[in-house]
Amino acid sequence: MSLHTHLIFGFHSVLAKLRHDPGAVREIYVDAGRHDARLRDLLGHAEFAKVRILPVESARLAAIAPGARHQGVIASVDAIQRQLALDDVLDTLEEPAFLLVLDGIQDPHNLGACLRVADAVGAHAVIAPKDRAVGLTQTAVKVASGAAETVPYITVTNLARTLRELKEREIWVIGTDDEAKEDLYGAQWPIACAWVLGAEGDGLRRLTRETCDQLVRIPMLGSVTSLNVSVATGVCLYEARRRAGQQTGRKSPTATPVSQVLYE
Repeated sequence: MSLHTHLIFGFHSVLAKLRHDPGAVREIYVDAGRHDARLRDLLGHAEFAKVRILPVESARLAAIAPGARHQGVIASVDAIQRQLALDDVLDTLEEPAFLLVLDGIQDPHNLGACLRVADAVGAHAVIAPKDRAVGLTQTAVKVASGAAETVPYITVTNLARTLRELKEREIWVIGTDDEAKEDLYGAQWPIACAWVLGAEGDGLRRLTRETCDQLVRIPMLGSVTSLNVSVATGVCLYEARRRAGQQTGRKSPTATPVSQVLYE
């Protein structure tokens, strides 16, 4: 693999890349011993996109991506991607903005899960600081299950300044804080909104918190005092999407079967 490529692995990630950016896929390594329908579907997409397929032994796959849960498929893809600016997204919206802002997430698994939630609820972009945050690593892309290819991920040098720019565009900035006076279900906010969630353990940084238009907390009714950031993201974004749907008549995202949630 050259310095201009990186690896993605797993069916969700590779299929999403083939569907949304097939020209960036250089080649795909697949487990030579696997012949099931799921692999045949992926190979069909690859052949349509004229991507080279390399059947290899499972040991070779393990050597290419040590420790990765690759499911028998690894793709080498172009690492050079055009960096989206926030204006690129906001200037093309034909509906009220719906954004997720992550303040310093350190765990790639959490970032990937947050991206997956953002895709599921139809968020227009995920915004994060360039520094003191994990970035879009291979692990984050894998956990995102294709969402890293569909949701714009925008990194900014100054998060507080970016939040102020959102406010200038009349996008309401809502931060989550365990000590907030308003709870999620009692609070009110406009449809055009950006939800800001903080890093694992530390929550929002002081300047980020002070820049928000509003702070809300998720009610905790049991003995646990906080939620994982990706879980909190799901709670907040789905509540926001539900309310937006009630006000605009837009349907909420199609419900995922419980069996898929539990066993996927």
